[in-house]
Amino acid sequence: MTLPRHATHRLAAAVAALLCLAVAASARQKSPPREAAAEFRVHAGFKSKFLPKERRLIVHLPRGYARDESRRYPVLYMLDGATVFAAWRIDETAHALAAAGEIEPLIIVGVPHGGSQAMRTDEYTPTRILGTGGGKGDRLGRMLAEEVKPLIDSQYRTLAGAEHTALGGVSFGGLVSLHVGLKHPEAFGRLAVMSPSVWWDDMVILRSVRSLKSRPATRIWLDMGTAEGREMHHNARRLRDELVKKGWTLDGDLAYFEDVGAEHTDAAWARRAGRVLKFLFPARSPAAPASSVR
Repeated sequence: MTLPRHATHRLAAAVAALLCLAVAASARQKSPPREAAAEFRVHAGFKSKFLPKERRLIVHLPRGYARDESRRYPVLYMLDGATVFAAWRIDETAHALAAAGEIEPLIIVGVPHGGSQAMRTDEYTPTRILGTGGGKGDRLGRMLAEEVKPLIDSQYRTLAGAEHTALGGVSFGGLVSLHVGLKHPEAFGRLAVMSPSVWWDDMVILRSVRSLKSRPATRIWLDMGTAEGREMHHNARRLRDELVKKGWTLDGDLAYFEDVGAEHTDAAWARRAGRVLKFLFPARSPAAPASSVR
């Protein structure tokens, strides 16, 4: 049976589907059943002309979205799809912070990879290594900037400007988020670069930063757990330093956070997701209401 392009699911059905999908796709830690913070919608059978595998886009809408039809929202695109909802419960974190007035209410879009670990490596790396694979990061970037983002902007009340749009991921997902963000600053003006695999291809991402002709107006969160390995930790600091040399301001438009004792796990990333959201989507002042202009 052919699934519809766009299906709306109520809370219980949506969460059950998301949890099943996340466990099957990510093969990571299990997460107990729970209630969702707000409404999920699923775009099933999403097809791209840049990457071959169909995928399922998962959209989380903030509470109040349906009540105020004049309000528009910033958007966070997170790689690794349903994992950020099932394992991180990022929707609950976002709702709690928004309710407390610490962040803007936002739309979160989970974008999965092609399915297998090999496909993830291919899609989430900027270059190809002989015998290892990879190198489809540019295709992923075009899919996100030219297909996924326009779809979401057309279907939902988004603040479509790059300054209101973030892209994020972890490990290879963190690496490719920075790569795509630097390639497409017109689409993604905020980046969540969590535990990035800076080591890939002799640290090609450092060379990419050095080769920038000008620094884009991009707000970047960069982090690493101190228990993720000495090399990972050291490389994250090198990336931080290269970004500063290129013009980013530490504790300004660049945040660098070392999570003491944190390992390379979903549990660790979930614990610091709130910090990421508060940096990328700080609450507006009362004098700066949300815009209704796209």
